[in-house]
Amino acid sequence: MKLVIAYIQPYRLPAVKAALQEEQVMKMSVSNALGCGQQQGYDETYRGVKHKINLLKKVRLEIAVNEDYLDRTVKAIIRGAKTGKIGDGKIFVLELSQCIRIRTNETGGVAIG
Repeated sequence: MKLVIAYIQPYRLPAVKAALQEEQVMKMSVSNALGCGQQQGYDETYRGVKHKINLLKKVRLEIAVNEDYLDRTVKAIIRGAKTGKIGDGKIFVLELSQCIRIRTNETGGVAIG
């Protein structure tokens, strides 16, 4: 079992969701995030004062998958999020030690679905 965490551009979320649905990956958690990376942010002027904005809006996806869905999940995220420009995002794959479905008390890969 793996936990896939992806940070993507907010406007790419519909394309990523569509790519994941094509791969039969339907279960995910989505939240808003702020972050900075190679983009270094941008400068903004407000009432004549320059401000350095280096925390940019991102979307965080969390998807728990069984091993047989890992490659297709990662490839779908890349397919939907990639523009070829700085700021496309990052994907992290973590080992998931346990998963429990609360409704039925099922554990492991069965609980992920």
